[in-house]
Amino acid sequence: MSDYTISRLADAPDVLGDYPGEMRMLTGHLGTSQVAFTYRRMPQHTGGKGGYGHRHKTQEEVYYVMSGKLQFKLEDDVVELEGGTVIRIAPGVARSVWNDEPEDAELVICSVRVDDVREDAEMVENFWPAD
Repeated sequence: MSDYTISRLADAPDVLGDYPGEMRMLTGHLGTSQVAFTYRRMPQHTGGKGGYGHRHKTQEEVYYVMSGKLQFKLEDDVVELEGGTVIRIAPGVARSVWNDEPEDAELVICSVRVDDVREDAEMVENFWPAD
């Protein structure tokens, strides 16, 4: 039947390579035409603090913090979100995520699917300086 697709996290490669944690983009494996879906596990001291951030031209993103506690830098604001919390981030807002806690944090990122994610995203260098 072609009206549904089942995928396991392990079916999608970890795009982080040697970087600690994991990030699995399941959009291609699910064959979605409208929704982008990404899983990320973040050990302590991983994420964008000490460097980069990014913004999107058209994509609105929804981050669901499944477990742990994460810091989100959104332009000049830093907010702390615990497991069970959802945040929507509009296009154009520079963002980055950081785990400062000893336990791993897990999150799911959903957005509208775009044909070329790299074309839609803009990296923001030196966005979140280290303390």
